Amino acid sequence: MTLKDMVKGTRNMLGRYVSKWFYDKGIPFDAANSPYFPPMVNAIQRVGPGVKPAMTYELSGPILNEEVEEVRIINKVG
Repeated sequence: MTLKDMVKGTRNMLGRYVSKWFYDKGIPFDAANSPYFPPMVNAIQRVGPGVKPAMTYELSGPILNEEVEEVRIINKVG
């Protein structure tokens, strides 16, 4: 097996896990075209194994509040 084959297999495995999440939650496939999708995948790769994903409470509370504040700042500047 070549390195190219290993990378292709790893990419396919990642695609299958991501697609299962899309299917399970009814996320439209074009969500993968979002400009936020590649940075999300990159961030997951950087933090590596063992880091637990944000929980529902965090996504709908503190993290959402941070995003709202960021939009407010952008709107004040723009």
